[in-house]
Amino acid sequence: MSNAPGTPGSSWQDELYALLRRHRVTQFAYVPDAGHRRLIDRSLADPEVRSVPLTTEEEGVAQMAGADLGGARGVLLMQSSGVGNCVNMLSLMRGGRFPLLTLVSMRGEFGEGNPWQFPMGQAVRPVLEAMGVIVLRVERADEVVPTVEAAATMAFQGGQSVAVLLTQKLLGAKAF
Repeated sequence: MSNAPGTPGSSWQDELYALLRRHRVTQFAYVPDAGHRRLIDRSLADPEVRSVPLTTEEEGVAQMAGADLGGARGVLLMQSSGVGNCVNMLSLMRGGRFPLLTLVSMRGEFGEGNPWQFPMGQAVRPVLEAMGVIVLRVERADEVVPTVEAAATMAFQGGQSVAVLLTQKLLGAKAF
């Protein structure tokens, strides 16, 4: 069991989960990913939220639109390779003017050893921006909460689609 957010020994992941809950996020959609493990585990243990595993990331985009239609707030957790799977579905958010908050764990950059991760990892930002998604990037643990705070405000109050890229400098490169 982790320490309460804001106390010595708490992790940035725990601070991030607490931030999302303060923004009344009650739906967590995810494709299992080690970079989001702590958020997924916290959402699964929280009886006040709905945590939904996906078979593909584009389902999560649709779920976020449905959450908004139902008066709820959600976050889509995905890896950078999943961005390529949901490009067409992002048009739903733009056309329907639905807010979107997504946290993307990055691959194909700093310290990557898997050559298959580079093409999509390098394309994430331009692809998201081409689909009208505002992209914010986090490289240090102390940047996570203020960056996601800004992104949540932009999404849930400003009605925008916003992606926060959690970089490999922050998460660490996976061994390959």
